[in-house]
Amino acid sequence: MRNVWAFVWGALVAVLGGLIGLGGAEFRLPVLVSFFHYPTLQAIIINLLVSLVTVTFSFIFRSGIIGIENVFANLAIIINILAGSLIGSYVGVNYATRINELTLNRIVIGFLIFLSFVLMGHHLIFSIQSWQLPDLLRIGIGLVAGIVIGIFSSMLGVAGGELIIPTIIILFAIDIKLAGSLSLAISIPTIIMGLFKYKKQKRLEHLKSEQGFMVSMASGSILGALIGSNLLKYVSSSLLYVILGIILLLSALKLARHKPATER
Repeated sequence: MRNVWAFVWGALVAVLGGLIGLGGAEFRLPVLVSFFHYPTLQAIIINLLVSLVTVTFSFIFRSGIIGIENVFANLAIIINILAGSLIGSYVGVNYATRINELTLNRIVIGFLIFLSFVLMGHHLIFSIQSWQLPDLLRIGIGLVAGIVIGIFSSMLGVAGGELIIPTIIILFAIDIKLAGSLSLAISIPTIIMGLFKYKKQKRLEHLKSEQGFMVSMASGSILGALIGSNLLKYVSSSLLYVILGIILLLSALKLARHKPATER
C-alpha cells in the first residue's frame, strides 16, 4: 500500500511540475518527510532522484507543445545559468551533509515560505520588463543566480525551477511558458551534479532498501508529467501560480510541525 501511495503522490506532484516547468520537489519534500516519515536528508536525496525523472519527462513532453527548436534557440541562456548552477549544486551538498536535521528542516521551511510569496506575487515579478543591462553584466548576474540556484537545489533536493523561471524572465525577457522549458533543461544537469556528489559521499547506498518505493513514485511522476504538460494549453498560469503559492505555504506549515528524529 505504501508503494501505491508513492505512485499517487508522485503523479499528483508531477502534474504541477509538468504544467509549470518545475521538478515538483518543493511539493514532494513535505510529503516525503511528513507523510512517509523519511529523515530530512534521506528525503532530500530521494527527492532529487524522483525530480530527475520528473524534469526529464516534463521536458520531453513539453517540447512537443513549446517546440524543441524554441528551446535550442535560447541555448546561450541555458548555458549561462547552467554554468553557475552546476558549481552551486556541487558546493551545496557539502552544506547539506554537515548540518543537523533540525537546522536543515528550518532551512527547508524558510525556503518553502519564501517560494510561496514569490509564487503568489508572480504578477509583480513577471510584469517587470527585462533589465536594460550590458550583455557582460547580464551574463554575470545569470552566472551568480545560477550558483545560488544550484546551492538550493542540492541542499534542499529541489530542481530550482521556481528561481530559474523568474531569473530567465527578468534578465532575458522570455515568455513564461518557454521559460519553464528552459528551466527544465537547466534543472536536469543541475540535479545530476547534486546526485553525483551524494554518490561520491556514499549517501545513495543508504537508499537500496527504498528502491521499490522510488520506482513507484518515479512511475507516477512520468504519468503526472504527461498529464501536466498536456494541460499547459488550457490552464491559466496566473491562477495556477496563486494556488501553488498557497499550497507551498501550507506545506511549510505542515513541515514545521514535523519533529526531527533527534527530537523524538
